[in-house]
Amino acid sequence: MESKRQQKFAGVLQEELAQVFQREGAAFLPNTLVTITRVRVSPDLAVAKVYLSFFNTNNTTLSINTVNAHSGEIRYKLGSRIRHQVRVVPELTFFVDDTNEYVERMDHLFDKIAKEPRQKEEDSE
Repeated sequence: MESKRQQKFAGVLQEELAQVFQREGAAFLPNTLVTITRVRVSPDLAVAKVYLSFFNTNNTTLSINTVNAHSGEIRYKLGSRIRHQVRVVPELTFFVDDTNEYVERMDHLFDKIAKEPRQKEEDSE
C-alpha cells in the first residue's frame, strides 16, 4: 500500500515525464507515441518504476530497451523540471505496460466463446 506522499510524488513524476516524452521523446523514438500509464515510487522516493505504453510501434521490446538506454538523459531532463520540488531525483526504471494487449486478448477469447454454439443440457437420467 502506497502512502499519500508516494502517490502525490508519483503523480508529479507522471505529469513531468509525460511532458519530457511529449517534447523530446521523438529524438530517441521517432514516430512512436509513448504514454505513461503508471508510476510506482519506493517508500524513500529514491526509485521510481515507470510503466509505458507504446503506440505506432511494431517492436515494444526494442522500444523499452531504447528508453532504458536513454534513462540517464531522461532523468536529467526530469531533474531540471522538478529540481525545486524534490531533494533527490529518483532513479528511473522503465517497464512495458501490457494491459492493452491483455484486454485485447481477453476480448478475443470472449468473442470466440460467444460465437460457439451453445449445447443444450439433456437429462439422460
